[in-house]
Amino acid sequence: MRGFPANLMAIFNRDSDDEVARGARAVVVHAETHGPERRDSDARLEEAGGLALAIGIDVRAAQAFRVRDRKPATLFGSGQVEQIATLVNQEEAELVIVDNALSPVQQSNLEKAVGAKVIDRTGLILEIFGERAATNEGRLQVELAHLDYQAGRLVRSWTHLERQRGGFGFLGGPGETQIEADRRMIRDRMAKIRKELDQVTRTRGLHRARRQRAPWPVIALVGYTNAGKSTLFNRLTGADVMAEDLLFATLDPTMRQIALPGLDKAILSDTVGFVSDLPTQLIAAFRATLEEVLSADLIVHVRDIAHPDSDAQRDDVLDVLSELGVAGEGALDRAQAEPAAPPIIEAWNKLDLLDAEAEALARETASRRDDVVILSALTGEGVADLQRAISTKMTAGAKVYGLRIAAADGAALAWLHEHGEVLSSDAQGEETRVEVRLSDAAFARFGKRGQG
Repeated sequence: MRGFPANLMAIFNRDSDDEVARGARAVVVHAETHGPERRDSDARLEEAGGLALAIGIDVRAAQAFRVRDRKPATLFGSGQVEQIATLVNQEEAELVIVDNALSPVQQSNLEKAVGAKVIDRTGLILEIFGERAATNEGRLQVELAHLDYQAGRLVRSWTHLERQRGGFGFLGGPGETQIEADRRMIRDRMAKIRKELDQVTRTRGLHRARRQRAPWPVIALVGYTNAGKSTLFNRLTGADVMAEDLLFATLDPTMRQIALPGLDKAILSDTVGFVSDLPTQLIAAFRATLEEVLSADLIVHVRDIAHPDSDAQRDDVLDVLSELGVAGEGALDRAQAEPAAPPIIEAWNKLDLLDAEAEALARETASRRDDVVILSALTGEGVADLQRAISTKMTAGAKVYGLRIAAADGAALAWLHEHGEVLSSDAQGEETRVEVRLSDAAFARFGKRGQG
């Protein structure tokens, strides 16, 4: 894990099988249970293979197994474990990726049974995040999530854990086992990271408050990983944020200034992509980053409308937004919208990948909704429609206000012309009386000008 302190890396690397090597040969398996699943097994296996590819793992085979009862020891039945072991031998695999959540005991038992390293879906996503995090904040968040995940997995196939420390060191009293010392070291590191992230959160909060006092609305792009958020971000801003056909190409949030019809200036934020069964450790660790969405004036939910599981991906994104306390227009009925939740526009992206029949159906469906825009961020088709939709949504509910502005305050008059519709302006001595149409958000921002 990049960025880990050497002493913690030593803990995780005591067993050389604990590392996921780039280029490792792997097989992917998924346990089909009787519980409700939004995707079929083929889609799950394909996505897990894409996640593995994102960090350079060579996936040789993928197979789903129907599991009637989850086995506490191995998740899979004994016969299925034998089939997995056979698959590992046939493909000469070094790694088994289980597209489910595994307990530490299940993970350890499977490794012994199949003769290869085993990681579950959470571990795989954490590996990706650990490789991709670029900023200091991102690395801290990933390290915290990884430590939280690994803390319960210190019992895995280690031979030194029963060794006891003596009573003369500064760390640990008499009889303290090595595993207890390791866990304490992890807890101490996690406490330190949380303090650092608390400071980051406070700083981010100050920046957020400063932006809210500034005369520019904030628009957040959210969506399932690989839905095309970064491509759309680049199209709207002229930036060169990494945009590849790769899961989790973007981890660290990026903000840029853009111009929109009738708004002049706005701030556009590109956020980390979501994924089904996003590890709870990551949601907790990245909460400070994702809370940028909470303070946005508008959320643009970018969807890969050409993906066969587009609706399921939408539901997964809305689940995460609901967990963050965000739900607005366009959310499912089950999502409980909060009064302050920002409105949502759905950007149905990748129009260029639809055939004629699918495109006609998508356009007909979208025509019945006022919160959907169909576009291709790659070709630019429909992007202007999205810009107009954003402007319409941002200025919805505008009211006419009568204001008195000091004649010398040219900046205030310019601000009103930029962010509202000035209906009349009458200079009277040392003040100017202005009638202007403003949205509630714009009027609130105008009132905060000059504060702080």
